[in-house]
Amino acid sequence: MRLQYPPTIRIIRVPCTGKVDLLHILRCFEKGADGVYVVGCMEGDCRFKTGNLRAKKRVYQAKEILEKVGVGGDRVEMFNLSSGEGPKFAQIATEMTQRIKALGPNPIKGKLIKKAA
Repeated sequence: MRLQYPPTIRIIRVPCTGKVDLLHILRCFEKGADGVYVVGCMEGDCRFKTGNLRAKKRVYQAKEILEKVGVGGDRVEMFNLSSGEGPKFAQIATEMTQRIKALGPNPIKGKLIKKAA
């Protein structure tokens, strides 16, 4: 079975979601991403003990920061799935893409790119 999810999704694999730092998430927005979501293993099922709990905390911190700077905390989310839930991954990808499209483009995208030039 080949999963179908939106072509705008860019997957970045890491050994554990615990390796996803707050700065990585914020850097995505700085580079022009309209939204970010982190998909980790089920809570309590992390091979590295608490990696997914650290990631959840960092995603929450990113939400707070993005809300304060006017980008919007709804643009970042964390999901917990098991490796056997491929169809659910595709469903989440579609739902997040729809949510982010409804929010519109990243409001800082053009401003940061112009400054760098």
